[in-house]
Amino acid sequence: MTLDLNQKIYVAGHRGMVGSAIVRNLKSKGFHNIVGKTHSELDLTNQAAVAQFFIEEKPDQVYLAAAKVGGIHANNTFPAEFIYQNLMMEANIVHQAFENGVKKLLFLGSSCIYPKLAPQPMSENALLTGKLESTNEPYAIAKIAGIKLCESYNRQYGNSHGIDYRSVMPTNLYGPGDNYHPENSHVIPALIRRFHEAKISNAPEVVIWGTGTPKREFLYVDDMAAASVFVMDMPKPIYDQNIEPMESHINVGYGSDITILELAEAVAKVVGYEGMIKTDPTKPDGTPRKQMDSSKLNQLGWQAQFDLETGLVLAYADFQKNHRH
Repeated sequence: MTLDLNQKIYVAGHRGMVGSAIVRNLKSKGFHNIVGKTHSELDLTNQAAVAQFFIEEKPDQVYLAAAKVGGIHANNTFPAEFIYQNLMMEANIVHQAFENGVKKLLFLGSSCIYPKLAPQPMSENALLTGKLESTNEPYAIAKIAGIKLCESYNRQYGNSHGIDYRSVMPTNLYGPGDNYHPENSHVIPALIRRFHEAKISNAPEVVIWGTGTPKREFLYVDDMAAASVFVMDMPKPIYDQNIEPMESHINVGYGSDITILELAEAVAKVVGYEGMIKTDPTKPDGTPRKQMDSSKLNQLGWQAQFDLETGLVLAYADFQKNHRH
């Protein structure tokens, strides 16, 4: 299959951690006609503005990596913003892509779409089989709606209009361009900041929340970008053989998980912090385990390339270059 390197590709959310990694990946493959708009240039929740953008730009492909994201604190504080903004962005982009003849679109979801008590590792067919984690339910509902938007447009217009809108669900991501905000960041950037500050101040110990025993899976963001392009460019017959019309999303995971304490130790090592690491069992642990079943994608020929230590070294270098205050 020869790729048309001249086709115009719109990456929604090209400034975000995942979107910027997708742009890096596309450029490395020789794609040069890549369109991106900042939030100030284009408000994706504005239906008329998105319609105008698609009429003017007429992209051939769309990567839908734009989203309003945040940690537990942000999700709990702004649930209305999380559900409204994500629903509007997805609905506007998917519909205007269809209206303007875009044949190929890739929607990026999140592992939080799966039920709180889903069997581990979580396979694609766990979707909609149980209650969601309450802390980020509004965000998860919006992401599920994004999958169903793509599926519904495929079911109604796939044959008549030749559209092919796909979805990928990443596990926890980290890497260059991450958010290192003290309150709103995810676990890896939060630990990088904490251990870096502890190293600078010669703090004798760093305390991590909970028992340290819950296990989590982490994927370096450039691996996620590579998987996204891999799924987008997969020949349709092969993709169709591996999905159902109403279960069309594909998981993207690293393939193994690690305890929070092991993660803290790995971050401390990369940062060069040599003090004590202590756990605080009075603080909440969250779900004991959250791992994706990525066997479907692995069987299709894709595998993560960056191991945790390599990824953490690159993430810490990015933090030191761009985020240290």
